[in-house]
Amino acid sequence: MANMLIPVEERNLTPEQVELLDRRRRRGQLFLTLCVQCLIVAALVTLWAGQDWTLSPGWMHPMVYWDALMFVAALVFGIAGIRLRRGTTEFISY
Repeated sequence: MANMLIPVEERNLTPEQVELLDRRRRRGQLFLTLCVQCLIVAALVTLWAGQDWTLSPGWMHPMVYWDALMFVAALVFGIAGIRLRRGTTEFISY
């Protein structure tokens, strides 16, 4: 009997196709890990960004720009990670 947890389109894959699928899902897990790390850094940088926004003159706010960049990177890595890991039914802890 077929494993019903596996999506229909993945039940008859060749070993090479399974390896490519696993590689794609591992890359997705890596991107999700990078997303969480970027969120942590962005949360910490937010402390300095507020001070930079308040005290820096004119348009010179490097920490604000860095903070925005980290939140955008987290968003990009999160979306890419979710898209690459689609179809998985297990938690990968490596």
